[in-house]
Amino acid sequence: MMTETALKYGDSFYDLAMEEGQTKEVLEQFTMVVNLFKENPEYHRLLAEPSIPKAERVKLLDEAFGGKVWPYLLNFLKLMCEHGNLGELNGALKEFKKRFNADNGIAEAIVTSARELSEDQKKSLLEKLEKMSGKKVDMTVLVNPALIGGIRLDYEGKRYDGTAKHRLDELARIVEQA
Repeated sequence: MMTETALKYGDSFYDLAMEEGQTKEVLEQFTMVVNLFKENPEYHRLLAEPSIPKAERVKLLDEAFGGKVWPYLLNFLKLMCEHGNLGELNGALKEFKKRFNADNGIAEAIVTSARELSEDQKKSLLEKLEKMSGKKVDMTVLVNPALIGGIRLDYEGKRYDGTAKHRLDELARIVEQA
């Protein structure tokens, strides 16, 4: 669940990037920054540490990203740091990406299977989703052996579950009710 703060930050930042004609580039950079924070949680904690003066935390952001990302993105990070909202970065990115996808006719799909899909299977599934929706599809493929077999598709806010685990769970529910 996205917070109101993350929604506001992501929405406002998207409006700024759109005014500047930089949405695609900013989305790529913003994603990179959020991934860096995920990969380095200690850095994220350091930037959120209240015992470190705000000016020092902002300086750390300058050193890490100055000249490497769009200046407005750096200012956005500093603003979030100064207001103690770095924990909202992931939600702000989700809102930014949601707006970008809507403006560019892109649908997001998350495919989860019990085992790794072949490149041909991924390509075929992507083509079917794009043909079905008439949109470009940004597809993420995950593997979860607990699904036993089949695939689960999360697409445009709906879940289509064709996994063996889902069928077994349904069968168990029916048996319990009998």
